This record gives sequence, C-alpha cells and structure tokens, in this order.
Amino acid sequence: MTHMPVVDGHNDTLLRLGSTDDPVSAFAEGIGSTHIDLPRAREAGLGVGFFATFVLSDDEHEVRRTDEGYEFPLPEELDHADARSVTYRYLELLHRLDATVDGFRVVDSLDDFDACLESSELGAVPHIEGAAGVAPDLANLDFLYAAGVRSIGPVWSRPNAFGQGVVSRYPGSPDTGDGLTDAGRDLVRACERRGIVVDCAHLTERGFWDVAETSGAPLVASHTGAYSLCPHSRNLTDEQIDAVADADGVVGIGFLEPILADDSDPGADATLSDLVDHIEYVADRAGIDHVVLGSDFDGAPIPDDVGDVTGLPAVFEELRERGFGEDEVSKVAHGNWRRVLAATW
Repeated sequence: MTHMPVVDGHNDTLLRLGSTDDPVSAFAEGIGSTHIDLPRAREAGLGVGFFATFVLSDDEHEVRRTDEGYEFPLPEELDHADARSVTYRYLELLHRLDATVDGFRVVDSLDDFDACLESSELGAVPHIEGAAGVAPDLANLDFLYAAGVRSIGPVWSRPNAFGQGVVSRYPGSPDTGDGLTDAGRDLVRACERRGIVVDCAHLTERGFWDVAETSGAPLVASHTGAYSLCPHSRNLTDEQIDAVADADGVVGIGFLEPILADDSDPGADATLSDLVDHIEYVADRAGIDHVVLGSDFDGAPIPDDVGDVTGLPAVFEELRERGFGEDEVSKVAHGNWRRVLAATW
C-alpha cells in the first residue's frame, strides 16, 4: 500500500461478484467489470470498506420524468424469506473470500479495523443495505451479528417492515413519506445495544429524525451529499447535517453522479470536482470531523475522472489543492470513521 489508508463507507461489490462464474478468483485476481477488486484496492490504499448485502427488486426501478426533472418510483416491498436467503448468501460469499483470499479479512472489531489500516490487508465490514432480510421481530439479529454484521441500513428506497425508503427524486426534498415503524425503532435500539451502526442512507427525512430521536449513538449517513449543492431527495439538508455533527457522527459523501450533478437529466455526468465540492461543503458547515467517504462503488455510475477504486488518491489530492491540511485529509480518509466505530462498536 503506497497511499494513505482509506476507509470507504459503502460499496455493492458483493452484488457484482455474485453474478460472476467464479467470484473468489474474480475478486482475488482482478476483474474489469467491477469498481473494486483486491489488486486495485491495494493499489489505491483502500484499507477497509463497508461491503453491502443488497437484494434486487423484481420490478424494474425505471425513471419517470417530471415537469422539473425526474423520479424513481418506489419498488414493491420484498418477501422477507426471499430477502433473508439472498442476504445470507452474500454473507456466505464474504466469509468465503475471508477464508480463501490472502490479504482479505472480515472486520467485526476495532482491532481488525486497526490491523487493516496498518497493513496491506483489505478489510470488509459486513453491512446490510435495506433490512428486509432481518426478521421483523429481530429473531435473526443475533445470528447476523455473529456472522459479522456491524452496520445496518433499516431501509433502501422501498418499503419494508422497518420503514419507508426515500423516493429518489430531482429536484425534491428528502421528506417523501413516512419514517420508521415501531419495528424500525426496535431495530435501532437493538442495534445500539449490540454495537451495530445504524446507517441513515436511503431513509426519508422523517425516518432520519426518528433515528436521531431513538438512538444515542453517533449518527451515520454512509453515501449521500449536500442538498444545498444538489437538491436531490437522497441528499441531506443543512439541518440534517447539523444533527449529524451534534451527535458526533459522520456524513459519507457518495460518488454516485445523480446526487452530485445539479442537473434535471438523470444521466448527467458529474466530476471529481463536484464530489470534492460536497466534501468541502460538509466540512465547512459541520466541521472536518464529520465528513467521510461512502463511494457506492459497484452500485451506481460515478465520475469518469474517478473511474474506480484507484481514483481514491485523486480525491485526496484535490482536497490538498484546495488547502486542506494533511491532518484534515487523514480525518476524511480514515480518522473520522475510526472515531465513530470506536464509539459505536
């Protein structure tokens, strides 16, 4: 590892690997169809990533044009048994990578986290994006914890037993529907007791405030942006950013182009400069201690001048060129994530 060690708060690489014939070899040896594999992660200095288990919807997530821009209507709720099966399958893949790929490990403790940042190993924090695979009565939550899950997003952009996800809309407020259900609040409390991060990404604004009122842990939104720069419903308002800072949490800036490009075209390109604008905005508003990276690699289109995981060093170089000091860059790269995980785990 030749670059500053980086923690990336969100990727969907397991989803991409799951569609290959030999996911272990594809990851260990490198595959051009993903944003992340082990060789490129080492080249980029990626020390730890949050590897999401994500269940695709049967119905297509098709864009609908509006008078001012676009929106993606919410897909139907998933069947819990089906979602649980897929979630378990991706966790099995993650542990198979841990067992068979030299230089890769599942991270479920702060010691593991630190060891990866201090070595050339790539660590993977198991994350559940959209908790449809979690039993509504939380009967399998301890099993999931034993399998290494240390981060859960209660919803993706669709409904489930725990709440309703935000409608992906531009322009549009994140206040697109109901918040957490009673089961959702129970999930937040149960995660806090066990030391599992609750990820507010994809929550409606009401859901975000429900988490803030229910949990005493640092608030985390892993892959989002600043609504003041791009009025997309997936982005956080200034009031939400302030709440994250007040809770000593972190806003993870996503690399996904729709939340970076202030444009009514859902296919509009964004740039590295746009991405760093969002980092800078949150740092200026909330303080440098409250902004991190959450790329959404392998889950969304990202700027061409980032490209894939090997573009991470360019993000930090742009920060330096804008006057960020080395200590500040280090906080964005990994220090802020470590502080939040130390307080949560």
